[in-house]
Amino acid sequence: MKIGFIGTGVMGSSMIKNLLKSNHEVNVFNRTKAHAQTVLDAGAKWYDTPEEVAKNSSVVITIAGFPDDVKEIYFGDHGLFAGSDDQTILIDSTTSTPKLDEEIYAEGQKRGVQTLDAPVSGGDVGAKNGTLTIMVGGDEATFNQVKPVLEVMGSQVKLFGGPGKGQHTKMANQIMIAGTMTGMVEMFEYGKAAGLDLASMMDTVSSGSADNWSLDNYGPRVLAGDFKPGFSAKHFLKDLRIALQGAEEMQIDLPATKLAKELYEKMVDEYHLGDDGTQGLVKIYKK
Repeated sequence: MKIGFIGTGVMGSSMIKNLLKSNHEVNVFNRTKAHAQTVLDAGAKWYDTPEEVAKNSSVVITIAGFPDDVKEIYFGDHGLFAGSDDQTILIDSTTSTPKLDEEIYAEGQKRGVQTLDAPVSGGDVGAKNGTLTIMVGGDEATFNQVKPVLEVMGSQVKLFGGPGKGQHTKMANQIMIAGTMTGMVEMFEYGKAAGLDLASMMDTVSSGSADNWSLDNYGPRVLAGDFKPGFSAKHFLKDLRIALQGAEEMQIDLPATKLAKELYEKMVDEYHLGDDGTQGLVKIYKK
């Protein structure tokens, strides 16, 4: 199958490589062509605009940084809708606002183009191993058509309802991660102040009821002083803001998530560490 892919960052590059390994043809575009070189070397084909990618692909997957990027990719003069027809399926895997993916779905319906929102979770490790969790919103018939493609990249692929429901599920996911990330960094801060052997403490905690994905995947990186982004802090802060905006619209209060947002705002806005991985939150305790 000819698959288009817009976005060749940490997550996108690994997802593309898994599609190539499964013998799909992959057409790519990225805002900066140099950042696509690794997937071009692996066999992907470059096109100069999202429009051209859509014209030459039956399915197009997008994974961008922020909602404004998604808007431009889909609705721009040379965006995906400009190159799509009734044989094209567009899948937004960016973590974005539910409302935006509802707008994309509505525009697709006007044009006879099928769309899904399908944000992913699992970080750089899940993207590399093809074990992402993929949370989908949209029409069931469209989902069933592309599920085999999604299963190349994810080990857990599930439809949660109509347009926007995949994004709402991802927000629930990010709310949970906010708790585990803040718990992990404060565990290390407490252990350090108490004079504990941090590696031994982490091994012990991870063998009990406090074990979680953040601790297993980011704990060793913290101890090694590795703050390269499996998922960048600036993007996680964006997600927390989207989650809290949704909570406000639904008239619910999420005080722990608000506190996590404030901590990541300190990391990103005050200490300018937004390009660090989310595990870099530990740095604000050292300032």
